[in-house]
Amino acid sequence: MVDVSVFLSRIGLREVPKGTAGVRRIAYHDACHLANAQNVRRQPRDLLRAISGVELSELSDGHLCCGSAGTYNMDQPDIAASLGEQKARTVIATGAEVVASGNIGCLTQLRVHLARLGSPVQVRHTMQVLRDAYLG
Repeated sequence: MVDVSVFLSRIGLREVPKGTAGVRRIAYHDACHLANAQNVRRQPRDLLRAISGVELSELSDGHLCCGSAGTYNMDQPDIAASLGEQKARTVIATGAEVVASGNIGCLTQLRVHLARLGSPVQVRHTMQVLRDAYLG
């Protein structure tokens, strides 16, 4: 079993995704399970970079967890909240309209903390961004 971004990278994109309406800058957050356990870092970025007109922004603290690993939010809620806020602030600093990631826990954590900070940054799974780009 492989991550969907790895699968799509292996088979190649048959056509260049057209672009996403109004989105010019996308930040990418590495989910810990993908980056650290499966060594999946390049593939989601390559897919996002393939979208016409999109600039991919790297997070300055990309190596850090967002605080939503496994049951961390329940076991260590204060630390998880601190990490989530730190990650949300890093996303905001990129100036991106969208932040993408490949893990539901990360997406939820980012959505919560971006909302708490009053940020309009949209939180999307990498495949949602890619799908929207193909739909134009």
